[in-house]
Amino acid sequence: MLPLEWKDDLTAFLSEKQVQTGEYQPHPLGNSGYVTVYPQSEEEISSILRYANSHGKKVCIVGGGTKRGFGGQVECVDILLSLANYSGIVEHAAADMTVTVKSGTVFQKLQDYLAEYRQKVAIDPVWPQYATIGGVIAANDSGPKRLGYGSARDSVIGLRTVYPDGTVIRSGGKVVKNVAGYDMNKLFIGAMGTLGVISEITLKLRPLPKYESLVLLSFPSGNLEEVRSFAIQFLDSMMEPVCFELLSPSLSERLIGQRAYTLAMAFEDVKRAVHYQEEFVKRLQPPNTAIRILPQEEAKSFWQTFYTIGPNGAMPYESVGNEIEAAVKIGVVNLDVIHIIRESDLLQEICHVHIEAHGGLGHGLCQVYMKGESESIIAAIERLRMAATGLGGYAIVKHLPFSLRKRVDVWGEKPSYFFLLDGIKRKIDPNRILNNQRFVGGI
Repeated sequence: MLPLEWKDDLTAFLSEKQVQTGEYQPHPLGNSGYVTVYPQSEEEISSILRYANSHGKKVCIVGGGTKRGFGGQVECVDILLSLANYSGIVEHAAADMTVTVKSGTVFQKLQDYLAEYRQKVAIDPVWPQYATIGGVIAANDSGPKRLGYGSARDSVIGLRTVYPDGTVIRSGGKVVKNVAGYDMNKLFIGAMGTLGVISEITLKLRPLPKYESLVLLSFPSGNLEEVRSFAIQFLDSMMEPVCFELLSPSLSERLIGQRAYTLAMAFEDVKRAVHYQEEFVKRLQPPNTAIRILPQEEAKSFWQTFYTIGPNGAMPYESVGNEIEAAVKIGVVNLDVIHIIRESDLLQEICHVHIEAHGGLGHGLCQVYMKGESESIIAAIERLRMAATGLGGYAIVKHLPFSLRKRVDVWGEKPSYFFLLDGIKRKIDPNRILNNQRFVGGI
């Protein structure tokens, strides 16, 4: 057992069941703790942080654990603060279409609850059955439906956050029309838990669609100029898809059994409007392409599979031989997504890794998932980053074993505004106790 003389200090305000210690076993993804604490209230979160801040203890925050392999240059800290027992609906104003929820609430459970009221949170993160709403917001996560939904940041109207010194602050409000003062919410959304522990989140909701479908348009010839031409015509039309995603041939083969570049176009509206947009795609369909339309239930099944294709930090870590998993997020100008997906496909042969990729031609974000040996993965990441920066974009590594995160610059070069980010961190968390070295530039 590790010498944890300060364990008694934690159990002074938490029960022994909420403080777990044991022989430390290194986790391949890092971001672990010698002691794991499970607060059940905001007051307990505040007490833990106050204790850590005054005693010089480092704290790592975890929700569902899906992003355990996302960032972090420290393998193990003093305290792993788990929000697994801090969950539930605080307030649901169905008529105002808002909900306030504790940050440890599993995202899928929140959506299931809201579905009873024919409402939903307009975010589509990966692994929703594991991810917590707090983790989704802290990482500003989003999926292919970002085109129609916006990012996680766009759904938040209010936050309660516990500062590293234990102070609880409130930003935003509980109504959609809240325009007074600075939008402090944006300071914490996407900060990867480096500025505070998000305790409660107020989100705006939208009605469940009356009907939805998915149109899959495959290009067996592999002619990406045809993809570009179709995309320009479609995006210039009056159609309103919630997603307009290009799938790599390997990902398309896995999802629909068709090894070809495939455009996935999702529509959500009343049934007549959805069918009208399906017919529009048929009229615009280029020659020598294959089209398939998935009705509502089949479309839902497709998305359930889709959101589980990437690595999941919450799952037991298993490697087959020397094979590891990695995930890279790339942002470029919208139609440059085509170049990134093509580059990803070519890298399979060049770097000898298995790659599945997709990217939004309406929002410019790509997700690239890899499996292969360590050196091949590193080479593929470097080539993807070169391709992205060459197009004026960026590449962020979202999942990688801890041993390789020490060799790869997960966030890329420091941005020109890094001094602002570092200044905010030093002001709010001068002792750097929260998720230390988890964010851009080692913040």
